[in-house]
Amino acid sequence: MSTGRARAGLAGAAAPAGAWRPGSVPEQLGVAGLAAGGAAAAYQAALGGEGLWLPCPLRALTGIPCPLCGMTTAATGLASGDLVAALAANPFALLLAGFTLVMAVLMAARALGWAARAAQWPTSRRRQSYWVVGLLAAASWVFQLHRFGWV
Repeated sequence: MSTGRARAGLAGAAAPAGAWRPGSVPEQLGVAGLAAGGAAAAYQAALGGEGLWLPCPLRALTGIPCPLCGMTTAATGLASGDLVAALAANPFALLLAGFTLVMAVLMAARALGWAARAAQWPTSRRRQSYWVVGLLAAASWVFQLHRFGWV
């Protein structure tokens, strides 16, 4: 069997349990989100959300908040169940948490062979996703600029 046909045959086959690895960018972002969520939960459990302060480098150097300002506070707020504090710090954390949850379910389904493996996105879809991420980052930055009195 030629290499091309072998790859084509394997592309539709489900990976055996335990052999799954994140292959697509959304899956890799989902794994990063799960790691961040785990770190926020561990931080909340170990220190109660007190003691460790992670400054924003841009805000520390220039006084201007970055689009991700408030994410640590929002993540620990979500981990402790304080939705109001999380939304006040950075409402986009809730969007990222939802994305992470959806990706965790999808990755589990793929690992168990219940869902097809991730396919490579066409260039047009990748370009659209870059625009969506860029617009969300811009909206988050506008929120942070307003929150800190710049706008």
